Amino acid sequence: MGDNQFMAEQTATQHPVVSPSPAPAAHSPATPPARRQIVCFSFYKLMPEWRRLSESERTAHKAAFAAVLDRWNKTGEFLSLTYSTIGTRGDVDFCVWTIGYGVDELNQMRAELLRTPLGGYLNSPHNFLAMTKRSQYQIGRPDESEGEGRGAIRPGGQKYIFIYPFWKTRPWYLLSMSERKRLMDEHIRIGLLYPRVKLNTTYSFGLDDQEFVVAFETNFPEDFLDLVQQLRETEISLYTLKDFPIFSCVRLTPAEMLDRLG
Repeated sequence: MGDNQFMAEQTATQHPVVSPSPAPAAHSPATPPARRQIVCFSFYKLMPEWRRLSESERTAHKAAFAAVLDRWNKTGEFLSLTYSTIGTRGDVDFCVWTIGYGVDELNQMRAELLRTPLGGYLNSPHNFLAMTKRSQYQIGRPDESEGEGRGAIRPGGQKYIFIYPFWKTRPWYLLSMSERKRLMDEHIRIGLLYPRVKLNTTYSFGLDDQEFVVAFETNFPEDFLDLVQQLRETEISLYTLKDFPIFSCVRLTPAEMLDRLG
């Protein structure tokens, strides 16, 4: 599925391409839990030898890589978005953000990408695996625009995305739920002051090294900068253990992203 088609569906329906099953307000044995998504952000660095190939070879390599991405895009089940990081990071050149429902499918798709001719010229310095789940802090709130309370990722189609892994300190988990909620309420209140920034929060406990992966979509990078600076001044920031590396990415179609490689 091409990027233009994806954007058209977003505009026409205002619903996610990957749709969640209805999630209950609270889990009970009589009610099935929300169908969780597997989310993966894979960052790739191109070996310089690739750019020394002939133009015809590079064109063929890019076409084969794009064909795998296109073949794996299955509406409602598996979606990949592509981003360029050339000029924004020195250690990576592009990102593939995949949203699906199975680790095995993710594994198969990434294996196919690496088996392409271009895959032989790629390293992957960073890869973040996570899963969706409903937030324990925003359930029951009428406004869930930050994305914390949702059981599924809804890519908004914005031009830029800012991605980073996140860890909280161990003392955070020893606080009472009421105290954590008090601190989170301030965090959420500030986030809602920036409606042009869309937050996607996913969880990595036991799946990967980090505890969370956060991805902020926006058409206005200045809003994201101001949001992060203001969040540094909150009480809850005392419980941040690590929130880097940060990846500033430009959303492009697969063909556009690959063409920027050379």
